[in-house]
Amino acid sequence: MSRLKELFDAGEFVVTGEVAPPRGTDLSGMHASVDLLAPYCHALNVTDNQGATLHLSSLAASRAILDRGIEPIFQQTCRDRNRLALQSDLLAAWSLGLENVLMVTGDDPRAGDHPHAKGVFDLDSTQLAGIARTMNEGRDMMGRELKGATGFYIGAAMFPEAEPWDVQLSRIEQKIAAGVRFFQTQAIFDMDKLQRAVDAVRPMGAKVIAGVLVIRSPRVVTFVNEHLAGLMVPDHIAERIRRAEDPAEEAIALATEQVRDIRDIADGVHVMPLGLDAAVGRILTG
Repeated sequence: MSRLKELFDAGEFVVTGEVAPPRGTDLSGMHASVDLLAPYCHALNVTDNQGATLHLSSLAASRAILDRGIEPIFQQTCRDRNRLALQSDLLAAWSLGLENVLMVTGDDPRAGDHPHAKGVFDLDSTQLAGIARTMNEGRDMMGRELKGATGFYIGAAMFPEAEPWDVQLSRIEQKIAAGVRFFQTQAIFDMDKLQRAVDAVRPMGAKVIAGVLVIRSPRVVTFVNEHLAGLMVPDHIAERIRRAEDPAEEAIALATEQVRDIRDIADGVHVMPLGLDAAVGRILTG
């Protein structure tokens, strides 16, 4: 059984981190990140061509992390694969010992490093979650019996700060009905909106892992505001980073404050360090 699920079932506050597979076959940098994050995290989310940029597959990287004794969360995007390939990769993931899967639709390829790539988007993340649930029951999406079922702990993304909230809540309800049992949120800046989301989701039986983005520089503020759909760094936080003598240290202090607040609200925290992996211990224990 997924250790992540066991921890949630036991009422533990779960900590997850994020690892980017390399742009190539040299795993040393990824392994270095894993070694820095592992002492503080229960599981590590392994991104899938994040930002629509080329990286080693999440499937291969997740298995490499599992081989180091760390529980991965295999991320699967709908952007790059049709329904045949998505199902095939899910079967491969389970066969390789990957028990947690996070379904995301994926960023538009035009924003990435291969802007002429064709986005597939044969399915969306809710449909993909439903397929994973069906595979857990021993069938493919066409209802045909599998020779060996899966047993995934199924996750998806949610956006607590998105407005109008009733539209976002409807999407959350659809994902839970499809089989999602835990959510990782987009970066959180407004704790009242996080509380609103957690209050809505918990009665439906799903867990919420709140996202903390380490905004290490003013350049990151600009990138988030201009390129990440549905996410905006509030002015007071942007100014705090821009005016700091050492923006990276200020970002660490801010993330530490956010983690403290999240511990009183959500079921877990997901730290996205943006290269400041060595600071994650300080952020989580500060």
